[in-house]
Amino acid sequence: IMPEGPLNDLLVNGVIAGVGGVIVFLPNILILFFFISLMEDTGYMARAAFIMDRMMHKIGLHGKSFIPLLIGFGCNVPAIMATRTLESRRDRIMTMLITPFMSCSARLPVYILLVSAFFPVNQGLILLSVYLIGILLAIGTSFLLKKTLFAKSSDPFVMELPPYRMPTTRAICIHMWEKAKQYLHKMGSVILVASVIVWFLGYYPHHSEELDALDKKISRIEQTEKDFSTKEQKIKELTALRNLKQQENSYIGRIGHFISPVMELLGFDWKISVSLLSGMTAKEIVVSSLSVLYADGTDQSGPLAERLKTAADSSGNRIFTPLVALSLLFFMLLYFPCIATVIAISREAHSWKWGLFAVVYTCALAWIVSFAIYQGGNLILDLIS
Repeated sequence: IMPEGPLNDLLVNGVIAGVGGVIVFLPNILILFFFISLMEDTGYMARAAFIMDRMMHKIGLHGKSFIPLLIGFGCNVPAIMATRTLESRRDRIMTMLITPFMSCSARLPVYILLVSAFFPVNQGLILLSVYLIGILLAIGTSFLLKKTLFAKSSDPFVMELPPYRMPTTRAICIHMWEKAKQYLHKMGSVILVASVIVWFLGYYPHHSEELDALDKKISRIEQTEKDFSTKEQKIKELTALRNLKQQENSYIGRIGHFISPVMELLGFDWKISVSLLSGMTAKEIVVSSLSVLYADGTDQSGPLAERLKTAADSSGNRIFTPLVALSLLFFMLLYFPCIATVIAISREAHSWKWGLFAVVYTCALAWIVSFAIYQGGNLILDLIS
């Protein structure tokens, strides 16, 4: 019922598309934290660390490192803070540097979106492979650090095992509620602000000679065209073209085009590149950014997965293919830990150089892995065809 204009567009394509695109994944996050709280409340978490000690020593880590790494599947920030239980500074820093490879709950909405949209037959297998490859790369990184920066052997395992306890429904519900509250708080603060910023950068500048010419063309068709179905089709096509040009000429479009030469080698267009940039604040924002950027004016109310499957460039070529989605999945797994994680690493290690090292190493590794997947996949497809 609101008239067309910036406020209408902000609410529909900024707030609702951005926050709404992420909040729908709350049930998946609650399921994840249900099982983590179950392991913590039974007292099994400490025993898991004891069981894993011998294996962890083989990759240069302490048995206690297993607990922070497991917590990392929920959120990397408390996982990094949990490294305080490790007595050795060497073990603490090594554990902190490989924790970002554990797929935190913030990445889960992006995984679910891409897997459900582009891998409908093997959803479970693809999702499991992302988690497993993250673990394998963490092991590989640990080996590398063990041979280079941290050659000293780790300390022996000493840990008190708590008694087994029967978890109570109340304790589990409180744990899940606290995590849900944190998630919803993030929706109403960080992600809301980021969605509005992404919308602003994508909405302005809203006028140019080319855009004004398209507006006049649409207005002329509305006034002169008598056939309703023909008029509707022409307006729909011109509106889609206008929105595409608007996005390309906007501030966020210029940023995306600036970094696109590097990202095109991974199969990513400028919109995906911008979404990944916005995800540096919090990984869930990638979903909200995609939702905002791919609301092209033709079917903004449709599910985001369907919009991604039908998204096309100016030449009519599909932007997302299963290979592009796979490349994006692994880039999401590996690249830039969120800002909160980088700050946590720097604070716990008492040095910004380790936070910077985590940023550079994860981004470089993400680019190399995604490059190998996309270019290797294209090479195999060319050989098959």
